[in-house]
Amino acid sequence: MKTVWKLQDAKSRFSKVVQDALTIGPQHITRRGVEAVVVVSHREYEELISNKPDFKDFLLSCPKMDLNFEIQRQKDYPRDMEL
Repeated sequence: MKTVWKLQDAKSRFSKVVQDALTIGPQHITRRGVEAVVVVSHREYEELISNKPDFKDFLLSCPKMDLNFEIQRQKDYPRDMEL
């Protein structure tokens, strides 16, 4: 179950929010009833950002197209317009 804090409560009990993020898991904070931010532990944050390849590695890992690849375009006709 996710823990949700109102912004005012999170501000007044910030130490509790941090402690819960470390022990329980992500703490969701709302502002004016809309989810605004999530407080996570440093360990969880590092896991989130460390699993992403950099852009160059991402492009190099994409499937390769063969030399005979042709793009097939949809044959749309222009719409009728009155001038």
